[in-house]
Amino acid sequence: MPVAAVNGIRLHYNDIGSGEPVVMVMGSAGSGRIWHTHQVPALKAAGYRVITFDNRGIPPTDECAEGFSVGDLVADTAGLIEHLGLGPVRLVGTSMGAWVVQELALQRPELVRAAILMASRGRSDALRAALARAEIALYDCGVELPPRYRAVVQAMHSLSPHTLSDEQAAIDWLDLFEIAHGHLDHAPGVRAQMALEPMPDRLAAYSGIRVPCHVISFADDLMTPPQHGRELADVIPGASFHVIKRAGHYGYLECPETVNESILEFFAEGWKGAA
Repeated sequence: MPVAAVNGIRLHYNDIGSGEPVVMVMGSAGSGRIWHTHQVPALKAAGYRVITFDNRGIPPTDECAEGFSVGDLVADTAGLIEHLGLGPVRLVGTSMGAWVVQELALQRPELVRAAILMASRGRSDALRAALARAEIALYDCGVELPPRYRAVVQAMHSLSPHTLSDEQAAIDWLDLFEIAHGHLDHAPGVRAQMALEPMPDRLAAYSGIRVPCHVISFADDLMTPPQHGRELADVIPGASFHVIKRAGHYGYLECPETVNESILEFFAEGWKGAA
């Protein structure tokens, strides 16, 4: 896995395929390798060069446990694009990663050809802000919750009821989440990422985005409900909007074919109409 020295840190990334570049930005506590399950193969097959990376806070990229800002993550992403001699590029971000892409599109539009904003929003509301603070408080009090319990909570928060009603799928997801929690639950970089929430109200600022954007929301997403995505798309000039059914916050893993189709269609045609 190559390493880029950017913005004062060591950032680990993968660079696969050839053609026009797509840079993918993962959400909180997630490794860039997650994109390789479904999205990277589809983009590579469509003729794109795909760059994924581990955000600041997620090893083997520097964890920066002392803390950092969304601005640091934006600068990291911009630094990687420039390190590779790319730009403007197509970008895909989900959740926290979409927040980073939104800010990059606003601050460094010369680096962004088109942007996919998945499971995203332009502000927190009272419930999501309370959840963010509660998760930080739980982490800081040092309570050791059983991994299986955390796995069940994550599944109920992040997956669609349609996925969870499938007995074998539910078992498989619970096993996956339990393993993942054992690896990252107490990582100091994850705590630093948690501190980025709650998100401030950025809706007015995002009305200044001038690069083509496509917002993808998931119908059963409890963390960033579709109305948040609709609100975001409404303030970005020319942005398109797509709600994917039978999917929760991890819709890109639950309904990958539909998500990939939405991404590829926008990259092929939609961004031209929005330009």
